[in-house]
Amino acid sequence: MAPEQSNPFIKQLASSDRRIRERALSALRTYLQQTPSLDPTSALKLHKGLYYCMWLSDKPRPQQQLARDLADLLHVLKPDSFLVFARAFWQTMSREWNEIDRWRMDKYLYLVRLYVQEGFVYLRQKKWEEGLVEEYVGIMEEFGLNVRDGKVPNGLRYHVVDIYVDELDKADEKDDAPLEVLLAPLRRLGKESPVKSLRERVQEGLGDPRLEDWAGRRELGAESEEDIGDEEGAAVQSAGTLAHVDADSDDDFGGFED
Repeated sequence: MAPEQSNPFIKQLASSDRRIRERALSALRTYLQQTPSLDPTSALKLHKGLYYCMWLSDKPRPQQQLARDLADLLHVLKPDSFLVFARAFWQTMSREWNEIDRWRMDKYLYLVRLYVQEGFVYLRQKKWEEGLVEEYVGIMEEFGLNVRDGKVPNGLRYHVVDIYVDELDKADEKDDAPLEVLLAPLRRLGKESPVKSLRERVQEGLGDPRLEDWAGRRELGAESEEDIGDEEGAAVQSAGTLAHVDADSDDDFGGFED
């Protein structure tokens, strides 16, 4: 499949010369930093070029570095472009997944893992903003964790299921991620997928002991906050009592005798 030639980024990202690809990626990074918003068509075209850039990369270390550089693009985007760019990535991977041969699959598996990871990190940096999280989860429901759409390869689904909890655990440093919202597409896939083995794989993921640890830490944190609140309340009450006693003592004081 030959890449489109209409966009200069695509042509350069798909060059057989590694140095040209690296310069093109650096220029793209600058372009994304300066672009207020991306439209869906442009984002898809860019991801087509990035897909070929990864396709042409050889040797493990350069491939791993390239995967990190591609996933890191999520963090240079303007806020209005994040969801558009993320959706274009998942749409591209869904479209191209079955074309990836076994010699190249490992590097794309790693790329997907990093995109899942950095997507969660981005949400954390935005303090798990409710609307943003819901829209991002919607993208995952549409592609990586889609229940029935035949255009989404099961191989991609299996991989996302395998890494989803792992990468969420890494990103949720303060145990404040909205787990129920983020895990909702995984739970739905585990209940509604027509593929039995996929449902079973999801249940394995949801049985991860770390999910129980999360629940335990959150309950402990909530109890600690309640204890602190009780202690503060007791301290305020105690201070009020002392103030009242002092006030009464002042009222009883008759002054010094002559």
